[in-house]
Amino acid sequence: MLATAEKKALIATHQKSSKDTGSVEVQVALLTEKINRLTGHFQSHVKDHHSRVGLLKMVGKRRRLLDYLRRNSVDRYKTLIGKLNLRK
Repeated sequence: MLATAEKKALIATHQKSSKDTGSVEVQVALLTEKINRLTGHFQSHVKDHHSRVGLLKMVGKRRRLLDYLRRNSVDRYKTLIGKLNLRK
């Protein structure tokens, strides 16, 4: 789980305006942080298959959001993947 302060900081770095909390960039940033934390969790909890299913769902949702963003705005897509270090 993300703490409230960490979540607010992530939203602040990726939001487009002061009231923006649900744009694609914000959603992808939050999902990326959750995915990174769960990936670390699996280093010590190898047999946690229930959480692995949730991880796969989050990865799929992030993939769909990134596909949507790439279709509609390539510049925003490239900026976002650069900020989050998702692609090489």
